[in-house]
Parts: sequence; C-alpha cells; structure tokens
Amino acid sequence: MPFSEELLAEAVKGCLSVGKPRRFKQGVEVVIAFTGLDLKSPEAKLREVVFLPHGPGKNVRVCVIAEGDMLLEARKLGVDAYSRQDIQALDKKGAKKLARRCDWVLVRADIMGVAGKVLGPALGPRGKAPIAVPPNANIAEIVEKYRKAVWVRIRNQPQTACRVGSDDMKVEEIVENAKAVLDLIESKIGLHKVKSVYFKKTMSPPLSLKTG
Repeated sequence: MPFSEELLAEAVKGCLSVGKPRRFKQGVEVVIAFTGLDLKSPEAKLREVVFLPHGPGKNVRVCVIAEGDMLLEARKLGVDAYSRQDIQALDKKGAKKLARRCDWVLVRADIMGVAGKVLGPALGPRGKAPIAVPPNANIAEIVEKYRKAVWVRIRNQPQTACRVGSDDMKVEEIVENAKAVLDLIESKIGLHKVKSVYFKKTMSPPLSLKTG
C-alpha cells in the first residue's frame, strides 16, 4: 500500500476540515489497522517509542529522577526533577500522583532499581515505564527529545493509534509526523500488512486515507 506525501496530505487536510469548530485545540491521531497479523506473533507485540519531527502538538511533561550534576541541570530546565531520596520517600499515593503527572519518566541508570521498585506499580497500569539515561548523558538534549515522543503500541486488536499533531499545526508537519510512525510500522511489521490508515481529530469522525 503506497503512502505518498500527497496522499497523506490529502487525508490530513480532509481530517482538519471535518467536524464543527471547537473552542479548544484538538489532537490529531493516526489510526493504522492491520490484516493478516497474528496477535500472538512477536511482531504483534509492538511497543516502540517514536520521536516525531514536530512533536505531538501538546505540552508533554517530562520528569527526571537523578542525582548530582544531572539533577541540578534538570532543575535548571524547569522540569519536575526528583532525587533518589525524593523517590524513596514516596508512598503509594505519591507514586500514583507522579505517574499521572508525568508523560515520560527519565531515570539516571544507576538508580533505576529504586525508581522501578517505587514507581513501577504506578506506571505500569498507565502504559508507562521509566526510561534509563546514562549517568554522563546530556539531560537537556534527552528531555527535548522526549518532548516530541509518542508510544506506538499494538494491544488487544490488530491496530495501533497514536497522536501525530493538533488541529493548529501545519498540514506538512502532521504529514511528516505520520510518516515517522509509518516508517516504524514498515520496519517492524511491513506495509503489506497495513489494511487501512485513518486520521482523526479528538471530536471528529475518522477520515480514511484513499489509496489505489
């Protein structure tokens, strides 16, 4: 199934034009349905992070758990930053609150054990997981990278859906974001198993990508 930029742009334009105007910014999702995909096969266990070229069109909250210079640098960035002691002091209620608040939790690798033990039970049910960061990594670059990140996952149905923008973004930006997702699908599953592709705004019906 071909996915040229022209076809994607046509579908995105149609998606942005349907539905009633809203007083809030709507997200734009790409929905990809598969055919001939065995949900018990390894390829159907897809759970990958995609870094969108233009971000998902919303404020993504990145939290950092670190120590030393990395912790100080994270605090300078203005993100929610926690030390090992901060995490160890959390009870179940506090862990759940952090899990709700943070879209991504970046953890210095040498304290992943502590973060996983305390936050794992709260993050897991929300489809989140702590991300290990090397102790000498540039945390500013990694935070900026994850502000543009989305999960691409297949769960209990032969399909995946993820946000690729918002209705105030340029068509070409949403198209480039969608292509990043489709490139992942091509590399992990293959486009020959893609049955259909839809674009959908938060409060509008889905619009199918026309092919052939």
